[in-house]
Amino acid sequence: MKSIFKSGALALAAAALPAVAYAHTGIGETAGFVHGFSHPISGLDHILAMIMVGILAFQLGGRAVWAVPTTFVLVMALGGALGIAGINVPLVEIGIALSVIVLGAIVALNIRASTAVAMGIVGLFAIFHGHAHGAEMPENAGGAAYAAGFMIATALLHMAGLGLGFLIARFGERQGAFVTRTAGGLAAVAGVGILTGLI
Repeated sequence: MKSIFKSGALALAAAALPAVAYAHTGIGETAGFVHGFSHPISGLDHILAMIMVGILAFQLGGRAVWAVPTTFVLVMALGGALGIAGINVPLVEIGIALSVIVLGAIVALNIRASTAVAMGIVGLFAIFHGHAHGAEMPENAGGAAYAAGFMIATALLHMAGLGLGFLIARFGERQGAFVTRTAGGLAAVAGVGILTGLI
């Protein structure tokens, strides 16, 4: 059991390694696709939320495997357009932190929501993540290339979450469920740390 827990913790930590700071620093002059691609993978809050979306989709199974991540990416693009256009969305940073808490808690508690409900939840949080990406687009970046970059990076993080769920499931039903729920719990706790400014 300890080795299973250790493997799950290492997988979660490895996924979060690129995040040494929030993605919302506004620092950096890389334009276009590369900057857009790097934005989601440069912050712990984004990484954890994206991976939780993937794990949640895996937990729900069926059409949720593709529908939940696809919903997030498409609605995030809408949020990104709002950010690029300079249209204000209130409480963006709080919404992003809450996404980590809520998605982590859903995974930890293994809540069996319908696919439609899950799509609604991730879609709500996708607005905040997308707005953060769009609002911080460098002035010299092409909007389409920048958007493509952050959408592809997000989709890859979702795939990492799906892959992580698949790998954890190979431990066996009982052990896999324990590791998955532990990963969700750790993400939720991290989300509280982000929300309170402790992380």
